[in-house]
Order: sequence, then structure tokens, then C-alpha cells
Amino acid sequence: MLRCSRCGRTYPETFRLRCDCGGTLFVEGREFGFSPSGYLDIRRYLPHLPVKGIIPFPVPAITPTSEIDIGGIKAVFKLDYLQPSGSFKDRGTWVTVAKLLEEGIGEVVLDSSGNAALSFALYSLPAGIKLHAFVSYDTRREKVLLLQQLGAVVHYVDGDRMTVHDRAMEYAEENGLTYVTHWLNPYFIEGTKTIAFEAFEQFGVPDYALAPTGSGTLFLGLWKGFKELRKMGEIDKIPRLVAVQASGYESLCERSPFANSLADGIAIPRPPRLEDMKKALKETNGLCVSVSQSETEGALSWLKRAGFLVEPTSAVVLAGLWNLAEIGEIPEGSSVLLPLTGSGLKLTQCI
Repeated sequence: MLRCSRCGRTYPETFRLRCDCGGTLFVEGREFGFSPSGYLDIRRYLPHLPVKGIIPFPVPAITPTSEIDIGGIKAVFKLDYLQPSGSFKDRGTWVTVAKLLEEGIGEVVLDSSGNAALSFALYSLPAGIKLHAFVSYDTRREKVLLLQQLGAVVHYVDGDRMTVHDRAMEYAEENGLTYVTHWLNPYFIEGTKTIAFEAFEQFGVPDYALAPTGSGTLFLGLWKGFKELRKMGEIDKIPRLVAVQASGYESLCERSPFANSLADGIAIPRPPRLEDMKKALKETNGLCVSVSQSETEGALSWLKRAGFLVEPTSAVVLAGLWNLAEIGEIPEGSSVLLPLTGSGLKLTQCI
């Protein structure tokens, strides 16, 4: 079932984004004994996902990890940029498209800085779902070309990321189409929570889990996944969650006057799930850290030299780790989960 995070009202598991009171929704009711199946992809966790049967389109992978000692801290990089579309967002997209197919929805609207739309275009194409993708004129040209090649109808918007969001909602309402924004979609978070399941099976529970945080879909997915593992009796503790935000676009950290435009994937200053994110920080005794453009550039350079070909937004988790380690917030001897969320290949070539 779906439950409102504000008033507690419940709904059946149909596709909807908000409670009638305006609150955000989460899926509940699958926190029974942890029972991964024999699949070696996201279908491994079907017993814990609101999906019926096997879905005939690309399937998100179980991504590898890479452990590196960074100043006495065990940094565990989760290589989610190796997903089919080159982004962790494939996890949420897969669950969402499966739900849309169950309900016979064949045309949808989505707003994106690039990765969410690319992911949805890749999965919706074989599923026969028509995608209207709303993007800013500032969206990287390489991503837009890929979107067009994957059959998406691209709508350009003159304005920032929040303006794109508003225009997409207006278009969906005016044309009677389903709006599938990952910012509010409870089924998207069901997909991203599987990163926590995988991390637990691969190396256990880290002391800290960092996430690039704009809309909060990965941050909240980690929170929900580890909470469910604890409820199912698999773990005793939840990692301290760390929201890593781009300077100038902070919603949880203090707002900086200097904009980090390089980390465009998290340039979201007013996320609809802000109260959910604050709750996750409070429950996990979590932290928020802001990362500047120069710090992002330095981390991106380090990651490339280490063999990780990622896009700039992915690099903020490493920059955030450096910042927190320097002031003693993450001490030596800690284990830290660092999801690398988007591929750098999309910025250099087109299919």
C-alpha cells in the first residue's frame, strides 16, 4: 500500500504522486523476511518490490564495488554508472515502467536535467510508452541527442531546473497525461532502495553512506532500504546518511552565494520531498555537506585517475568525504559507501 508521510492516509498501490492532503507517499508492506531470489540483477529483490511478474525490457544490474583506502578511511565505491543507461536512475525507472505497464498507461511526461529522461527513454522504448521529456536549454547537448535517438519527444524550457519542473506539470495537466517525475514518485524510491540491499549483501553495513542530493531520490532510497533491512531483522544499525549538495543550490545545508553549476544533476534548491529528507537526516543522525565547483573538479580528476569514468555530479560524494574527513566528522577507521551515480561517457559520445 501507499502511505502519506504527512497525514498517514493509505492508498492502494496504483500510480499516484501525492496524497489528497498534499503530502508525499511511500510504499509499505514488503518488510517481511529478507528473501533475495536467484537472479543476479534487480529482480533478485522482487519479493520486496511492488512489481508483478517479470518485465520484458532492460533490467538494472547488480553493480560492482571497489574498495580504496583514503586517508585511513575505507571508501567503498558503488559503480552504479555501469547501469544500462549509465545512471543509478535505472533502478527507479524499472520499477516505475513496470507499474505503468500494469495500469496500461502508454504516454507520460517527465522533467529532467538529462539522466532521468535518458533512463526513462531507454526503458519506455521497448515497453511501448511514449515519453515527453522536458529539459532546460542548458541541458548538455550530448544527453539531448541521446534522448532524441531513443524516441523521446523533447520539450525545451527557458529557465532553471525548477521552471522545467513546473512546465512539465502544466503540460501533463493540460493534456490529460500521466506525470512521472522521480522527485515525487514513490515507486522510483522503491527502485533506488535496492542499492542498500546490494551494499548489505556485498560488504555489510557501512558506518556512513553518502549520496549526491538534489531531489533526494538516492538519499531517500538508501534510507528506506537500510530501514527495511533493520525491520526485517537483517541488521542492527543504519548508516549515518550524508547529503552531499552542490553549493548555491542547497536545501538542507546553509545556502552558499557561489553556484556549483558543474554538478547540474543536483541543482535543485526546492525539492518537493524536503521534509522527508530532513526526517531521514534526523533519524540517522546524519550530516549535510556542501561542495563547491572547484572541489567537484578536483574530485572528478581524482576519480578519472583512479579509473572511474563518471560525470561531474557523481564526483561530489568524494569531495564531500574529503571535506568531512578534514574536519573530523568522518574519522579514520570508518567505512563509507560512495555511490558513483552517472557515466562520463554520455558527455563525450552519442550512440
